[in-house]
Amino acid sequence: MSSWEVWLIILLVIGVVFSNIAVLKYSAKFKLPPFGQPHQKDSDKPDSQDSTQKPPDKEEHRK
Repeated sequence: MSSWEVWLIILLVIGVVFSNIAVLKYSAKFKLPPFGQPHQKDSDKPDSQDSTQKPPDKEEHRK
């Protein structure tokens, strides 16, 4: 092998290592759900007031 081929291989390996480090830093910003728990959509989360429940009538509380 000639010296320029060796330098090319070394530069390629260094480039792959640095690109992998950059991808790891970028992907560390994302939050993932814990392993083993099913993924919940935003629409599946229960709200504090369910839209199917009606507020109590005021007439029922009067005596």
